[in-house]
Amino acid sequence: MIDKTFIYQFIRFGIVGCLATGIHYGIYYLLQKHIEVNIAYTLGYLISFVVNFYLTAYFTFGSTPSWKKLAGMGGAHAVNYALHIVLLNLFLWLGLSNELAPIPVFAIVIPINFLLVRFVFKPKKEYK
Repeated sequence: MIDKTFIYQFIRFGIVGCLATGIHYGIYYLLQKHIEVNIAYTLGYLISFVVNFYLTAYFTFGSTPSWKKLAGMGGAHAVNYALHIVLLNLFLWLGLSNELAPIPVFAIVIPINFLLVRFVFKPKKEYK
């Protein structure tokens, strides 16, 4: 059975994720008309990462940000970013427009990201 803490964290993660994804997509959408799509996507990702880190720490997991958590989340997001770029280019190759290609990417990577980031912010004592 899934405990309530996990469910509440997942809901808060969803709220933060929606905000970060909105920031990411908004920046990408504005920039992709003026610069190469992978660069636009990366810039949106980096800016949304900063917002995501602080909101994830404070709101999702109720913890304080630290350099250790930033490094852990950065590692999780490095894996996540690689998956983003591969999927973005796959969907572009399959013929989706620049504007629509990020949508299925977000649908695939957000649940994976939750599991990766949860390991960074969840206290070790909760895993026992």
